[in-house]
Amino acid sequence: MTDNPYEASPERRAQRLAETAPTECDVRVGRLVTDLIGRVADKWTMIILEVLEEHKELRFTELARKVEGISQKMLTQTLRHMERDGMVTRTIHPVIPPRVDYRLTPLGLSLGAAFCGVWIWAEKNLTEVEAARTAFDAR
Repeated sequence: MTDNPYEASPERRAQRLAETAPTECDVRVGRLVTDLIGRVADKWTMIILEVLEEHKELRFTELARKVEGISQKMLTQTLRHMERDGMVTRTIHPVIPPRVDYRLTPLGLSLGAAFCGVWIWAEKNLTEVEAARTAFDAR
């Protein structure tokens, strides 16, 4: 096993980070983590992150079409939260009818990349989780 954390498996990197993490954490960091987990646990935020990463910049109406099942109100609320957190930029063009474009910021792009680990974990453990669910449902 190498000492370079970038060459180790994702599980080993996470373990190494946990082992070297400070025992006391800045309270503000803890609050931010809690807020961000709450935000990205919201399915719409993650879907919007994915859609904007794929398409770079979209008008509000295009984004609404690409995020299946989201209401206009929920899309507006989610984008406002994401803009407040610094994940997206909103550009208003002075035209009639009004045109508003959304794009991920570097912060939003990095958050999307950080949560790729969840996909890796899900892919690696899919069979085991499905088996556990089947066993639980059979009881």
